[in-house]
Amino acid sequence: MSQLGALSNGWAIDTPPVDLRNDNEYHPVFKAFLAGSFSGTFSTILFQPLDLVKTRLQNPSQHVVAATVNSRIQPGMITIFVNIVRQEQIVGLWRGMVPSIARCVPGVGLYFSSLHWLKSKLGKTKQDLGAMEAVGLGVVARTMSGVALIPMTVIKTRYESGVYKYNGLRSALKSIYKAEGIRGLSCGLGPTLARDAPFSGLYLMFYTQTKQAMPKEWMSTPAAASMIHFSCGIVAGIAASLATNPADVLKTKMQLYPDKFPNAFSAAMYVNQNYGIKGYFKGAVPRMLRRTLMAAMAWTVFEQITRSIGLK
Repeated sequence: MSQLGALSNGWAIDTPPVDLRNDNEYHPVFKAFLAGSFSGTFSTILFQPLDLVKTRLQNPSQHVVAATVNSRIQPGMITIFVNIVRQEQIVGLWRGMVPSIARCVPGVGLYFSSLHWLKSKLGKTKQDLGAMEAVGLGVVARTMSGVALIPMTVIKTRYESGVYKYNGLRSALKSIYKAEGIRGLSCGLGPTLARDAPFSGLYLMFYTQTKQAMPKEWMSTPAAASMIHFSCGIVAGIAASLATNPADVLKTKMQLYPDKFPNAFSAAMYVNQNYGIKGYFKGAVPRMLRRTLMAAMAWTVFEQITRSIGLK
């Protein structure tokens, strides 16, 4: 039976069985790392504009030309997109791509490795995960990689916002550390984990359960199996994205303005007072599109690569 694979920035993957006794080939975890990193990088480059638009929607600034409601800027997704192209040219849509890739590649590798290790500890390398097992493993694995990569997450958000002007990753790291210390490089960790860890767990649960609900005969041909995986990825991505969007909004506020929002509570109060419940779902549409399409595409690429390198 085909197994579930996936996806970074919070992606979930139900990895193939691992044979640790085969010393004549590269370790399966290493193969999964390479395949997942490539598929994640490809998806990140393709859908980076959606992530940029999402960040700008969550942080409307004075240079954004848009309609106002109650004296507050209320830009829409298309308005943000047009303004980016008008002010920064087409290449501006890929602003923040370097830190995105720097976060994606090791992030997928760490996530894959963590999930392989956790599944082997539970003796689940050759069995389907139950719903709660999928949630638990997805949350723990993503938490491990999320903590390790929080500095890249901070830099990525600031690059995309247009508020900060950094010359490169190294200068960004130095600038943040010099001005804000370790706290600056880890700001928004709580909301980041509250976004990514549940996303991974929920995605893995929705994907696994949806796939298991499909008739087995539908998986008889590669073409049909790929379409089913793609469809399950879309369903899982939409559900998990909507459930975790409020945490994504708080994360953006804390990482862009750490002095103004020292904790998630202050960010939540600000969003609630200024935008109400709707404020927690700012950027939900581009984020949902990006996460869902990235999941579906990265899974398709991952499947093809793992077959070609003999992982499956």
